[in-house]
Amino acid sequence: MKTFLVGGAVRDELLGLPVKDRDWVVTGATPKDMTKAGFRPVGQDFPVFLHPKTKEEYALARTERKSGHGYAGFVFHTSPDISVEEDLLRRDLTINAMAKDEQGHIIDPYHGQQDLEQRLLRHVSPAFREDPLRILRVARFAARFAAQGFTVADDTMALMQAMVAEGEADWLIAERVWQETSRALESRNPEIYFSTLYQANALHVVMPEIAPLFAPSDAMPYQALHCAATNNHSAVVRFACAVSSFEENSNQQVTLLCQRMKIPVQFKEVAQIVSKILPFWQGESISPAQRLALLQQTDGFRRPERFGEILDACTVISQTAGLSRPLSTRLRNDLKKCKTIDVQALIKQGHKGKELAEALNRARLERLQ
Repeated sequence: MKTFLVGGAVRDELLGLPVKDRDWVVTGATPKDMTKAGFRPVGQDFPVFLHPKTKEEYALARTERKSGHGYAGFVFHTSPDISVEEDLLRRDLTINAMAKDEQGHIIDPYHGQQDLEQRLLRHVSPAFREDPLRILRVARFAARFAAQGFTVADDTMALMQAMVAEGEADWLIAERVWQETSRALESRNPEIYFSTLYQANALHVVMPEIAPLFAPSDAMPYQALHCAATNNHSAVVRFACAVSSFEENSNQQVTLLCQRMKIPVQFKEVAQIVSKILPFWQGESISPAQRLALLQQTDGFRRPERFGEILDACTVISQTAGLSRPLSTRLRNDLKKCKTIDVQALIKQGHKGKELAEALNRARLERLQ
């Protein structure tokens, strides 16, 4: 029985990056051998075990065979006779298909180190085309490693485009698309994720509602996403920047996207509100009544954190579009003014229920005037 450190841990170590998660492959062993050595089985689709002390994952070396459509259509085979090179062959990119043995020697049968040096994201074998999820993974890796100068190899991009043309990407389910997208939003260059999918013709399949926004070479969502990431805004703000625009039907398209992909509530609410109120950032003037309505629409009185995320997204998008009017600053000041109103004094005046709400709104409007 031999163990090998594999995948991202080897890649990041060679890049001089912090290694967060370590995965292992075991050759020459059976499930019975693993449990006898104290490992605890956790894999459902294929034998994966947790180390009794470190709790790191150890998977038996395996091969796979395409058995159906989509990313789940595979049959896995494990055997003590399967080599680590055979196991690495099934992986997505060459930079993820390296291993390190117990003596510290790098095993690199598919030239991952060469692609690391050339800063290329290249597929390992033609079997890449059997799993459409790899299109999303390549786009995510492109976003993650863009700062290190990595780009997608031409032959890999051509293969991804062919997969889309063959309809393989149609089998991706919304939940898996969101899983990869949410991880990409946390990266240093999330805009590269969307532009890579657009270049592969996959964005029109997985997010057709917003794909047209990324058509121009200077696409506004691309620039807004880059700005949001540069300013270290949250993933919620970044998502709103990616999907919202000044287009007339923006709110409708964002709503459709969020419903179809079952976007988490926090992301969905901010994106929908941003796409709805964004046109106010284009106006020449805005009345106190409109500003009060915006404070209420953004739930600024009850949820200050979400209010801040909405304004941050609107600010980034409007600045990207060349609009310099500081509406966000004004709304933040408006909220401070409204919060100085003594609600208890209104109650002492005899106001209650609906009448109290109306009196409070009148008082807020007076402050904003």
